[in-house]
Formats: sequence, structure tokens, C-alpha cells
Amino acid sequence: MYIHQIEKWPNFSWDREKIAGLLVLLRHQQGCLIGAMKSIGFHVQEQTMLQALTQDVVKSSEIEGEILDRSQVRSSVARHLGIDVAADPVDRNIEGVVEMVLDATQNFADPLTQERLFQWHASLFPTGWSGLSKIHVGQWRKGTVQVVSGRLDKERIHFDAPPAERVCHEMKLFLDWFNTETTLDLVLKSAIAHLWFVTIHPFEDGNGRIGRAIADMLLARSENSCCRFYSLSSQIQKDRKSYYAILETTQKGDLTITSWIEWFFGSLERAIQDALVSLDKVLQKGQFWDSLANVPLNDRQRLLINRLLDGLEGKLTSSKWAKIAKCSQDTALRDIHDLIARGILAKNPEGGRSTGYSLVFQRQV
Repeated sequence: MYIHQIEKWPNFSWDREKIAGLLVLLRHQQGCLIGAMKSIGFHVQEQTMLQALTQDVVKSSEIEGEILDRSQVRSSVARHLGIDVAADPVDRNIEGVVEMVLDATQNFADPLTQERLFQWHASLFPTGWSGLSKIHVGQWRKGTVQVVSGRLDKERIHFDAPPAERVCHEMKLFLDWFNTETTLDLVLKSAIAHLWFVTIHPFEDGNGRIGRAIADMLLARSENSCCRFYSLSSQIQKDRKSYYAILETTQKGDLTITSWIEWFFGSLERAIQDALVSLDKVLQKGQFWDSLANVPLNDRQRLLINRLLDGLEGKLTSSKWAKIAKCSQDTALRDIHDLIARGILAKNPEGGRSTGYSLVFQRQV
């Protein structure tokens, strides 16, 4: 039996004392991130938001096994938000995913309606096809849906969605609750809404992505801000295996969903923590460049310093410098020795076949 088959469905319950304690901690971290973002410059806020929304679009699709071109996603998000001039051509299917995510997070205060969900679904599948399958776009599904895995001769059924004839009624209940329930904390409501929506599974395809957009919409409401500085979808993608496991366990359990809410809160907490770590790196980068404000540097040096600040993979050698900067080995060595003389770079202490270099963060200006 699945939870949607239980007589009291969808009357969810949870350990209110345990969840209340977790919610207090989560709300504190949420406030710390928002407060930290307000303390930095507008340009940094814009770039952080651009990065978070790009991650959200890319990773939400990646959870479903669809790999999107990150540069196209970034261009689309930037153009829609007017952050910078995005000249890269963008595929229509990428535009659709971006439009859905931005509508959910930028217009978070608007009601969630059947028409709006149909528009989101049509945006996800602009050609009317999902892979090689023709689907009914912008309408509730007509047939049964099973979530399965494994070979055709050894399929494992993870979940049976409610019959198609129930979907219209189930979605009316969901949307009425979504638009009128005002007593729940909005972060808690986000966790419940995502579970409820993907359990109904109202569309032939795209339910996971739309369900995560619904969660993001409520998180934006919880902060009363369209500024997104973290990506829940990115964290869920990292935790993809446990995400599907807790969904299956919850959907095959009873209507007590404490474990699901705990998992959701934990994933959200990790997303916020990642954002705080990224913010520290952004601030460190800004402070480092401030310390170089009066230091003459050529374009190659600025490029490589930025690469190091962004976390260059592997150690920096003169040959790697030459390759990235598209210059000769002799020019790379002159650039490096100039930065060493200025106290910006230092030789790594370890030996080896090639010398490595790192930034000196504690500069005396």
C-alpha cells in the first residue's frame, strides 16, 4: 500500500517537537546567509544569484538524467534577469526550464494555479516530446505511472502513482492547500509540498523538476525575497541516491512523514552551508584583489590569479601557466618571477619534477 491509498490521505503528521527544534536551527542559518549577503556589494550579490540559479536549473535536470549546457543556462538566466549581456544562443528546451525556475522564484507571491502548472509543463517540453516519447503537454496525465528501475526482465517497482482519474481531484486538494494554508512555517510547507506533489505525480513527465520548483517557490516566500543565494536542487543532486530512497520509504509508509522532513531540512541546511562557504571564498577573493589595487599587473597575471582564487585544479606550474595564458614558457616564467618578487606568489615547498606555485594570501600592503 502507498500513502495515497490510505484512507486519511493526505492528512500528514509529524513529530512536531523534533521538527520545531530543527526548524529553529535551519531558520537561523537561513538568516545568517541573508544577512551576510546584504553586507556585500550589489555586483557580488548579482553574480552569486546568477550562479545559484544556474546551478538550480542545471542540477534539477541532472537529477532526472538530463545534462544541460551550463554556459547556455547561464546566458539564459542572465538575460532574463538583465544581469549582463548574454550573447550565447540558447536552445528552446533550456529556455523553458529557465523560464519555469525564474517564474517560481521571481514571482513567488503569486498563487499557484492549474494554468500556471500547465505553462511550466509546456515550457519543459516545448516540442511535445520527452526523449523519443510523445507526451501530453500542458495537461494532467491520461494514463498510469510507475517509477521503476532495473532491466526489462527484472524490473523493480519503486512507486505506483494514483490512477489518472484521481489526478484532477488530488491536484485541486493540493492547490487549495498550497494557496490557503497559512499556519505552517513556509520552510516546513516547502518540504510537505514537494512530497505531496511528486506523490500525486500529475504529469506524464517532469514531475521532479516541477516539484523542486514548487519547493523553491515556497523557500523564496519564506525569505520574502526573489534573490536566490543557494541551490536546493544542487544539494539534492549530490544526495540523489538518498533522495530517491527516502521518497520510496515515505511513499510506502504511513502518513507520518517526520523522516522525510528531517531529510529535506538536512539537505537544505547543507545547501545553505555550501552557499556560506562560497560567500567566504567570494569575500576572500574580493579582499585579495583590493590588496592589489595599486599593483600593475598584465592580463596574463590577472587571468592566472583569478584561476588560482577560483580553485585551479592541480598545482600551478610554468607549463600550465603557458598553456592557460597562451604564451611561451619563457613569458610564463617572467610573469611568475615578477609575482614572486612582489610577494603575490610563492614556490611550493614540496619538490618534484616541476616546481609549483601558490598565492600568498597574507600580503603586507
